[in-house]
Amino acid sequence: MAGIVGYGAYVPVHRIKVEEIAKVWGADAESYKKGLALVEKSVPSLDQDTITMSVEAARNALKRAKIDPSLIEATYVGSESHPYAVKPSGTVVSEAVGTSRNTHCADFEFACKAGSEAMFVCVGLVNGDTVKYGLAIGADTSQGAPGDALEYSAAAGAAAFVFGKEDGVAKVVATHTFMTDTPDFWRREYEYYPRHGGRFTGEEAYFRHVATASKQMMEKVKMKPQDFKFAVFHQPNGKFPMKVGEMLGFKREQIEAGWLAPILGNTYSGSSPMGLTAILDVARPGDMILMTSYGSGAGSDSFVYEVTKKIDEVRDVAPKTRQQLDKKRYVEYGVYAKFRGKIRMAD
Repeated sequence: MAGIVGYGAYVPVHRIKVEEIAKVWGADAESYKKGLALVEKSVPSLDQDTITMSVEAARNALKRAKIDPSLIEATYVGSESHPYAVKPSGTVVSEAVGTSRNTHCADFEFACKAGSEAMFVCVGLVNGDTVKYGLAIGADTSQGAPGDALEYSAAAGAAAFVFGKEDGVAKVVATHTFMTDTPDFWRREYEYYPRHGGRFTGEEAYFRHVATASKQMMEKVKMKPQDFKFAVFHQPNGKFPMKVGEMLGFKREQIEAGWLAPILGNTYSGSSPMGLTAILDVARPGDMILMTSYGSGAGSDSFVYEVTKKIDEVRDVAPKTRQQLDKKRYVEYGVYAKFRGKIRMAD
């Protein structure tokens, strides 16, 4: 049975508050703070992108895995903000962390579930004995048009997981997926910022897919919400994961450990995987975890994990996720705009 052998996260140190963004655009900050439970978001520096953050998260995961990186035979980076349109992110990450040259490498895209997509494939390859260890990463930089609602939530960060069969910190009990052609969010070729379908992104897109995948998963493993110690759902904002958890019958305390959006924002492909890293930082042996991602376009991957005794041996080996969230440096909108290339010079 495949399992998580090592896990790690990376969060940029810079932050911008909701009030700072709202001040520039004359918007009501309280509507985002109360309505969407957003407080601030992480901001990547000029020298940070999906690749650099993936490398940092992967190194943290390898510290906990305590394996020779050359044993990794698959490296997958899921993101909707790969630095290159034509050139893989995964090859750079693999070389940087020291995997074998005989590593199968690919970049994944499926909007916000590209990270869980990488996890899903690694689990299958390990279970099928095609690879001994696989490295799955979900990472993104903030992408939101100036003044758009996405600008208040589109954050940056990365989560990485080493999957294998020996001495895992959490066993993969089951995987499940649910998908439809629901175009709620997209970005065409040559467009700089993604576009979204407004209210359509809620009920028909996010809630339908996350709820359906989670319900079908619980039916598959014959478990109920009360059987889980923790649950983590994709976090496009702070409101949606709490609401879908309530719809499914989960209590607030089951979700809070992995509820990062209010102080991190939406890390897109790293959203639910990063929430999982925060849960593993506090989970105890025997705890059951439900994780369900969401990617526009649209689909959800669902996983059930059982935490093992190994967790107590490795959790303190690398920086914990909330420790990284607590280490922050606030920037003004002008600095944020410079970091994110929002200021375009005329030719």
